[in-house]
Amino acid sequence: MMPVTAPGGGRARDLRRLARQVVAFAAVGGAGVLLDVGVFNLLTATVLSAHVAGGPLLAKTTSTSVAIVANWIGNRTVTFRAQRRRDALREAIEFAIVSLVGSAIALGCLGLSHYALHLTSRLADNVSANVVGLLLGSAFRFVAYRTWVYGPRRLAAEGGAAVQ
Repeated sequence: MMPVTAPGGGRARDLRRLARQVVAFAAVGGAGVLLDVGVFNLLTATVLSAHVAGGPLLAKTTSTSVAIVANWIGNRTVTFRAQRRRDALREAIEFAIVSLVGSAIALGCLGLSHYALHLTSRLADNVSANVVGLLLGSAFRFVAYRTWVYGPRRLAAEGGAAVQ
């Protein structure tokens, strides 16, 4: 028999917390996407156009790196504020690792679309990298941030107290 949970307790509280994290993650990520897409398009319209060897991939790598830094700051201070760790350097490194894997998903989508499928227009590059790739990468990142970077075991290993 399942235990009955009082309103505001247990499972309901966990679901509300998860919902708040998803909304905060989406808001921080939305700002990061705007930054990522803006830098990507600025670079591909100027110094890293499709006429430059590897231009779109270099532009995406640069724009993603800028967005990772902004997203770490946003997620550390907003989304996972209650779970952020005392060791900010280690947290940043783990965040960057997860972000890079998530970004590799977006780069893979762009590379597949641009080079294997020969969909080389700016629209096709944006759809593959900034819609399909970012959605798939974001889903991976949220789960990995929540379970690894800001997971309960990480916080417990540091003595159970998050930085306030």
